[in-house]
Amino acid sequence: MNSTVNHTKHKAGKGSDSPREAEGRAYALSTVRNIGIVAHIDAGKTTTSERVLYYSGKVHKIGEVHDGTATMDWMIQEQERGITITSAATTCFWNDHQINIIDTPGHVDFTVEVERSLRVLDGAVGVFCAVGGVQPQSETVWRQATKYNVPRLAFVNKMDRMGADFHKVVDEIQTKLKAPATPIQIPIGAAENFSGLVDLIKMRGVIFSEDDMGSNIEYVDIPAELAADAEAYRADLIEKIAEIDEQVLEAYMEDADVSEETLVAGLRRATIANEIVPVLVGSSLKNKGVQPLLDAVVSLLPSPLDIPAVAGVSPKSENELSREVSDFEPLTGLVFKMANDKFVGKLAFVRVYAGQLKKGMNIYNPRTKKRERIGRLLRLHANHREDIDTLYAGEIGGMVGQKLFTTGDTVCSENDPIVLENIEFPEPVISMAIEPKTTGDKDALVDALRDMADEDPTFHTSIHEETGQTIIRGMGELHLEIIKDRILREYKVKANAGKPMVAYRESVSAKGEGNFTFEREIGGDHHFAALTLSVAPAAAGAGNTISFDVSNKIIPDAYRKGIEEGIADALLTGVLGNFAIIDAKVTVIGGQTHDTDSSEVAFRSAAVMALRDAVNNAAPVLLEPIMLLEIETPEEHLGDVMGDLNSRRGRIREIKSSNDLQIVRADVPLAEVFGYATSLRSLTKGRASYSMEPQAFDPVPPNMTDAILNR
Repeated sequence: MNSTVNHTKHKAGKGSDSPREAEGRAYALSTVRNIGIVAHIDAGKTTTSERVLYYSGKVHKIGEVHDGTATMDWMIQEQERGITITSAATTCFWNDHQINIIDTPGHVDFTVEVERSLRVLDGAVGVFCAVGGVQPQSETVWRQATKYNVPRLAFVNKMDRMGADFHKVVDEIQTKLKAPATPIQIPIGAAENFSGLVDLIKMRGVIFSEDDMGSNIEYVDIPAELAADAEAYRADLIEKIAEIDEQVLEAYMEDADVSEETLVAGLRRATIANEIVPVLVGSSLKNKGVQPLLDAVVSLLPSPLDIPAVAGVSPKSENELSREVSDFEPLTGLVFKMANDKFVGKLAFVRVYAGQLKKGMNIYNPRTKKRERIGRLLRLHANHREDIDTLYAGEIGGMVGQKLFTTGDTVCSENDPIVLENIEFPEPVISMAIEPKTTGDKDALVDALRDMADEDPTFHTSIHEETGQTIIRGMGELHLEIIKDRILREYKVKANAGKPMVAYRESVSAKGEGNFTFEREIGGDHHFAALTLSVAPAAAGAGNTISFDVSNKIIPDAYRKGIEEGIADALLTGVLGNFAIIDAKVTVIGGQTHDTDSSEVAFRSAAVMALRDAVNNAAPVLLEPIMLLEIETPEEHLGDVMGDLNSRRGRIREIKSSNDLQIVRADVPLAEVFGYATSLRSLTKGRASYSMEPQAFDPVPPNMTDAILNR
């Protein structure tokens, strides 16, 4: 039986008569899907996104990453490097469903793009390379999706490549990611013999035409050599769903061959509950398997109606609030990304959870306690924009010209304010100095850095107190390289940049006490405060805590805010080399006030000096960021790679074989991996590859501390 899949835009359909939905909607809430495509770098996320856009009729020509023509990789830096740097959002339509897609980066330097995208998405497609399997960044994005409880599909891509092994990848998803991965498709052939797949729900083969970009699909009988495997996989799928879904269990007890309709409904409930991760298979580059993936997105991933009501707090009373997904609830939305668009200016990406966001309306920002008027609303398609009048509940779009909003801000109405949980971002691990080439470029550089810091919460700028230099900080060498490139090309500012520097931290290795008495005349008024603090080490990664072990009589509540601010200031500057102190437990254990001379200013100043005294008495240590490196190298170069890692103070975690490659996982200080890509190419004649991600902060060896601190 031959079937042609029409890749034209589907006609809009309501799909639901729910009274909770506004009349102006083109698509019912139940037919909306907000999904992200996430994976390790080079697993094929953007290639998959391009096929989705083509088959859904959004574009009429497939863009390729390797040609620099991918629609979703629109930045010139992305096209040159063949990687995704910034999340691109688009909307397409499939089988009377509206699918809002965010294609995210795979490189660890841009993990913030994945974090903030998953925060606002209802479902995700995890793409895995059929050869590489579960790779380091696969684990990172999977953890991020788990953190936000996002239901997922797994798509095993690149089945056309030599060494492709579908079953090995499924096993790695189950063991490495601890995910309940369950195939709903199995491949027909592998490598050059990969021709299609077996649909385990419909129990038929699916073959994709090579002549017309895979648009024509042929449904065939299951190949005889796969019939037994298909029956076994289907039986396993039914049993797994029956174990967790009563309706499927009842049907299974009556007849072991559960109907397709019952099976899909049960699988959808299990997927949305994160109790099963359906696994699909294909080769996006060869145009195989993408339409069934779209079918699975529509039939298995949640609509906004399947997601629990969004939770927040009242900015007035701090009572907990929740908002159901409805066009008629009070407006509730989250700004998850800022961008500076050369055509429209400042652009805020927003997910509307409840209510309606309309052009021309006033919106309230509970962080700034100010309201702003919406000038324009946009539907997004990579770097192209479409003006619209309204964003409804469950939709994602862009607001233009909002000056007071930044990433993580809540959008709401002033009459019914709510504050949604903010997005947490990792701290930068690398820094470098930057300065304009000419005096005339100074203001333009400041503006460019400010704009990019607004866009990217992991990019920080500061002025060095002693040298007056501008210091920029980011997540890695590539991150800062892209920043430099954008300053030159996008903002037309010529600047000189120093060499990247490690963003060290400080901590304490023992318990210590410190005290300080502040007694000074300021502006004709006498100020007095005396404070005693203790500081002790906390568990790695626990962060800093501030507590009071004194009675109100010793230090009145009126001064506690000033003390906390002083301690926070001192924690930011440290005592060894002006690096921030992390993982410290600070306790206020004593103090003294004066009836008339004590003030919040005095206690804030006393807190700064008392903490520095306490840290100096608590065996302060310098910490350096440690990176987890995963290196894939041919076996003949393994010895050279290992020797090089040892010379870089690397600690080997494990070495394992995968096909004809050796995979080395090692912890290496960031200071030792600058320029590692060039060294690895030289050592292995360009045959090895690597990826790395921040892992932890560890103490710097004593013999190196003095050199770093210039002592």
